[in-house]
Amino acid sequence: MTTAAATALLLAVAATSAGGQTPQFGTSVQVVEVYASVTDGKGEPIRGLGQAQFTVREDGEVQSISTFVEGEFPLSVAVAVDRSWSMAGDRLAMAKEGARTLLNALRSSDQAMVVAVSGQVETVAPLSNDRGAQLAALERLDPWSTTALHDAVIAAIDRVQAGSGRRALVLLSDSTDRYSRADAAAVLEHARRSDVMVYPIALGRERSPLFAELAVLTGGRSFQVRDREEASSVAKTIARELRSQYLLGYSPSRPRTEGPGEWRSIRVDVRAPGARVRARDGYVNQ
Repeated sequence: MTTAAATALLLAVAATSAGGQTPQFGTSVQVVEVYASVTDGKGEPIRGLGQAQFTVREDGEVQSISTFVEGEFPLSVAVAVDRSWSMAGDRLAMAKEGARTLLNALRSSDQAMVVAVSGQVETVAPLSNDRGAQLAALERLDPWSTTALHDAVIAAIDRVQAGSGRRALVLLSDSTDRYSRADAAAVLEHARRSDVMVYPIALGRERSPLFAELAVLTGGRSFQVRDREEASSVAKTIARELRSQYLLGYSPSRPRTEGPGEWRSIRVDVRAPGARVRARDGYVNQ
């Protein structure tokens, strides 16, 4: 949101828009940018919507949309895999299957990293376009230690935040935290101050409430899977959704100079039959 990198992305996407036309975007630091995913009842992306079909509200007040782009945005994705002892056997196999499918579904230009979650947080494949290295690092993961899941989410958000374009964290875990320094409230607070969409995938019969909260807060989506086939299918769904999003920009009717450090809520609505829209639920005014 509202960074030089985001503005550069807007300009880059605009330059490659259909027909070669380049919309002119403002570069004011007052602009807030929001990514929105719009899907149908089956969870498939809805494409071809127009600006007039969207409404953006900040703190309940309708905002005037000044920037509107539909496209396949550059991606930086952190794939975090829980490798703790509780994941041994089928669950780790499910996690690897989902992660493998996701990495293979990314475009060659998309950046990705692989993060191993256990009693510590390890970047086993740094952010790059090298799919071979990422897949090899994934295959080497074996069960080890406990699950500092809360700490891992915070660390993975920070590490992928440095990437370019649209940033996302895909987390594959049984969702049980053990021995983290951070609690769930700290994870949510950290996520809301970042610009990373979180897609938690719970493996097995249990799913922590934190997973749904992270998804809603960041504009991502939470899933629960019980076998390798489901894990692969969900990974494909996430890849499709990340590739097709809408970018909305507006200058808040209440100036950004007012209330520094406060939380401002965002709600995005879309007028399209059967459509469901997901976007960040707000931002910290800075």
